[in-house]
Amino acid sequence: MSSKEMNDILRVGPGTPMGNFMREYWLPAAISSELKADGDPIRLMILGEKLLGFRDTSGRVGIMDHRCPHRCASLVIGRNEENGIRCVYHGWKFDVEGNCVDMPSVPSRMDFKSKVHAKAYKTAERNGLVWVYMGENQDNPPPLPCIEANLVPDSKIWCLQRQCNWLQALEGDIDTSHVGFLHVGNLQAEDLPEGSPLRPTVLNRAPDFKVQTAEWGAMYGAYREDEQGQTSWRAAHFLFPFWTMTPNILFSTRSIARAWVPMDDTHVMLFDITGGVDAGNPFFTTTLKDGEPMYEKINRKPNGTGWFDRWLPVDGEHNDWGINREDQRNMVHYTGINNPSMQDQAVTESMGPITDHSFEHLAPTDQMIATVRRRLKKVLSDYQQNGTLPKSASDPKVYLGARSGNFTAAPETGFMEAYTFELEKAHRWLEAEV
Repeated sequence: MSSKEMNDILRVGPGTPMGNFMREYWLPAAISSELKADGDPIRLMILGEKLLGFRDTSGRVGIMDHRCPHRCASLVIGRNEENGIRCVYHGWKFDVEGNCVDMPSVPSRMDFKSKVHAKAYKTAERNGLVWVYMGENQDNPPPLPCIEANLVPDSKIWCLQRQCNWLQALEGDIDTSHVGFLHVGNLQAEDLPEGSPLRPTVLNRAPDFKVQTAEWGAMYGAYREDEQGQTSWRAAHFLFPFWTMTPNILFSTRSIARAWVPMDDTHVMLFDITGGVDAGNPFFTTTLKDGEPMYEKINRKPNGTGWFDRWLPVDGEHNDWGINREDQRNMVHYTGINNPSMQDQAVTESMGPITDHSFEHLAPTDQMIATVRRRLKKVLSDYQQNGTLPKSASDPKVYLGARSGNFTAAPETGFMEAYTFELEKAHRWLEAEV
């Protein structure tokens, strides 16, 4: 892939090919609990645009350009009151749709509020997640995507900001061969409880792969033999435009989706959504065989008010991501970093804000990464040349074919046969839950 083609994929600001493409999809913008009725507005940086988010008196969410269309003072310092955001400069007030509803600094005979609109985007909420549609067709946006984890009642959502390009961060999720080293390189099978889905990974740290394109993007199955002679599969997905479904869960009763929403070209916000969580289900088991916890929680800073002040970890490049060299030397953790998300954070941020891909040497275990890059190149070319979008942009049910996780199958069973069988069982569970 040429440097220009890669650049077109990476850059997301207004007017860029990938930025325009992503704007045709609904994007996660915030966790619902971040916005309180008549509470403080928050700064949102999405696809290189400086936006504000607020919840009005009636509970509706507005997401709009932060600049007041009068003199461009920031509405982030405005007053959220009586179903609108009011600019403190001259008192002009705007509702969640961007309509100017009050112009108190202008004599009534000269009032022209019906002709003034703030640049506002369509919003929606579902299951604790605020979505925004930033595309051209604001009067008729597509339906919300059927991202399975976001359909399960009481799904759990957490965020983490990463200071690098969106694709660089996303590719960590579709690179499953790193798990046996970065996350569990310090473990042996005897450290894990019987039946732990991590045991095949630590017994064989070099999986084989089945990779293929899919209607929603691309999918893979990483496979190896388990201790009973069955095939242990780790199935996972890339979904347009920036979603992943990682295999660090049990396939049958838990769904996961991770959105890597570009803030700009060198910052990305992760929205991790899981549904159907039950005791003992997490792929990364909570304790080792001796009862000790495998990982610590992420240590986050309190959210601030700046453009890049939300959901930041305490650790970063300034302190080598909290690495403990004694723990690294003594194999307490392979990396010396005590949280799997922070382990991912360290390696992807250490590549730099935008890595030089010409320096890479991709291996056979990077088949999924290569496939996803080709898929992105193809859909971007189709969109630029004739305005064609993937089916997932308009048909929300496309995504229901994707589910990730770990399962086992007989050695003679092919990947898609085993995957389809497990998917049918999982969907029966989802229907019962929903």
